[in-house]
Amino acid sequence: MVKLPELKILRREPAEMTRAALVQAALKLFGRQGFDGTSTREIAAEARANIGSIAYHFGGKEGLRAAAADFIVETIQGVAGQALGNVQAPAPGPANPEAAQALLFAALERMVGFVVASPQAGEIVQFVLRELSHPTAALDRIYDGVFEPTHRRLCQLWEQATGEPAESEATRLTVFTLIGQVIYFRIGREAVMRRMGWKDIGAAEAAKVVAVTSGNLKAILASKKSKA
Repeated sequence: MVKLPELKILRREPAEMTRAALVQAALKLFGRQGFDGTSTREIAAEARANIGSIAYHFGGKEGLRAAAADFIVETIQGVAGQALGNVQAPAPGPANPEAAQALLFAALERMVGFVVASPQAGEIVQFVLRELSHPTAALDRIYDGVFEPTHRRLCQLWEQATGEPAESEATRLTVFTLIGQVIYFRIGREAVMRRMGWKDIGAAEAAKVVAVTSGNLKAILASKKSKA
């Protein structure tokens, strides 16, 4: 005889699967077509769910957009956490320059591996780009959840690696350039593949991007060291 707690799990799983499918469908369609250009009927069809399940799980289309933003926060926090730890937690104590530099290189490699090579990153970046063009409360969730704390943590590492103040204008801009060079390989993906003669950007191609971006970081750090 099946125990009651097990029955609850069996009843809950389909609902969780439907919720996850709706979030994935919204992420894809909002990124591709925009929020206003996407109907709840299209989202339900993409998720193979009943249209009423959107209101049931999220209260409506706006709630679904917020859930998609929260999914992005959770996903990127997981990726960033592999190299930087919990970016929402207080920064760890001062590291020696060599250890801080090693963490910067590790973060850059993780960033390339996800942003450049992961198929899921394409839908996330499309969604975020639309939010950056026409900011809503969803962008606030993403900014507060990952953009600001991850950038701040990288700036703190930069200070530990170079001695330059974490919140100086120069440090913040430098960190943006490190991130930006990686993001280009996603938003300019088609142009990169054509110019490089690549049919796809997978693990092998991502490794080549890591080599170049790491070389750029190494050159910047060497320049800072020579000036110091």
